[in-house]
Amino acid sequence: MAYDETLADRIRKLLVSEPGLSEKKMFGGLAFLINGNMAIAASGQGGILVHVDPGKTEELIQSTTAQMMEMRGRSMKGWLRVATDVVNDEDSLAYWAKSAVDYAGSLPPKTPNSL
Repeated sequence: MAYDETLADRIRKLLVSEPGLSEKKMFGGLAFLINGNMAIAASGQGGILVHVDPGKTEELIQSTTAQMMEMRGRSMKGWLRVATDVVNDEDSLAYWAKSAVDYAGSLPPKTPNSL
């Protein structure tokens, strides 16, 4: 399944003024990175993939409909999947985008040699 280009455009519009923003195709979707750190992606599996503070994973799972991302059968703290229908409205998408950008922006920048 290809990522939702309309959703990617909505994310792009929210993040266009973020310093250090770049885009990269990864995980079957289109990821938006801040200083080389992935923040949010329009997922190839539908919806969005967000990178948040791992210490807030449990709280976010309990208080929202987000689910922990699984890769190769392993759950990964700090990586959440949010369904398409949850981010159909701009306020919800903006909430997740801000959470992801805030966390990615708190990480040390990645240099081309560290990627």
